[in-house]
Amino acid sequence: MSTLTLKDRVRKLRQTLADFWGRQSPDQRKRLTVGLLFFPLLAVGVLVFMVLPFFRSAGPAGNLKREVVLYTSADDAVVRLVVDRFQSSTGITVKVVGDTEATKTFGLVARLLEEKDRPRADVWWASEPMGTVKLAQAGVLEPFANRNEKDIPGGWPAALKGSDLRWYGFAQRARVIAHHSTRVPRAMVPTKLRDLTQPRWRGKVGMAQPQFGTTRTHVAAIVVQAGPDAARAWLEALRDNGVKIYPGNASVVQAISVGEIELGLTDTDDVASAKRNGWAVDLVYETPDSARDLQRLKPGELKSFGPLVLPNTVSKVRGGPNPAPGAVLAEFLLSESVERDLASSESRNIPVRPSLQKQFSDLPVPSPAEVDFGSVAAAEAQAMQIIESVFGPAPQPGKP
Repeated sequence: MSTLTLKDRVRKLRQTLADFWGRQSPDQRKRLTVGLLFFPLLAVGVLVFMVLPFFRSAGPAGNLKREVVLYTSADDAVVRLVVDRFQSSTGITVKVVGDTEATKTFGLVARLLEEKDRPRADVWWASEPMGTVKLAQAGVLEPFANRNEKDIPGGWPAALKGSDLRWYGFAQRARVIAHHSTRVPRAMVPTKLRDLTQPRWRGKVGMAQPQFGTTRTHVAAIVVQAGPDAARAWLEALRDNGVKIYPGNASVVQAISVGEIELGLTDTDDVASAKRNGWAVDLVYETPDSARDLQRLKPGELKSFGPLVLPNTVSKVRGGPNPAPGAVLAEFLLSESVERDLASSESRNIPVRPSLQKQFSDLPVPSPAEVDFGSVAAAEAQAMQIIESVFGPAPQPGKP
């Protein structure tokens, strides 16, 4: 064991440095001197670069603002689960702005567009991607790097991020055909959207208002996949077969549970909620057409492409009032822990990460449809025209 005193150690270190300096040539000594002078300046520069974003979010007194404004169309229970954990782990307060069930996403998209020149939100968490694509195209959102890409071999799936990196998709859900689990045994449930128009289901099928939400997105996807004529013919056949229209997807599964209808188009998270309530509601996924199915199709009949899977999306709002806390929240929303929470939560969202898909093996969707959300967003205006020509204009909030 060494018995050197601190004084001896310092003396020895000085002698070592002196010997090192004595062995250097004049040119080497000059370079070392410049380096020693430059290093403190470099360290200061790095420190300023790291802390500057936080001072930009500072209030009048110069203190860091420990708050962030989140606009979201996700369900309240899910939002509260995530926000509570974020606040407790970071100390940053989240101000949440949501919307109603009937106009979710679309009402907030309009608000973000109106506030483009003077943004009030820092982060946009959407329950589906269409509004996000529009906001990105309008310049409301800004690109950001997703450090969670490393969690997925090969990086985040290309279909689940904007080409300009203004949004990332996570925690998915799927469009499904829900049914009363005792009145309509699984073997009897149609697995093709076109079969919902059969006479045997007259007046027994329901869906949410197609002018809004994921139902509108579903119609836009059908326009892209099957063409506008096939989409119109299918909607007209549904209407003529007595389809019942409800304020939202949750209302569809509730109507199934009480026997008001027997089948309905809705989302996986709404069926999960119904099961949690003990309602007699289950689901089947749309199955894509085989070569034999396509041979049997009648002219004008709707093709089947498999279930539509829709991710939640996360984006940063350009010019938001709290950019530094906003970046922290955006990164948190895309983290593995949040996706695990959403998979095990009431919403039962389908994870993007393969490792989590293995843990929640009951959630991944069989044979999902291949969808380009940019194309679907571009088709929404046409889909809306078709919807309104079949079912009339969108009802105003608060009016029947």
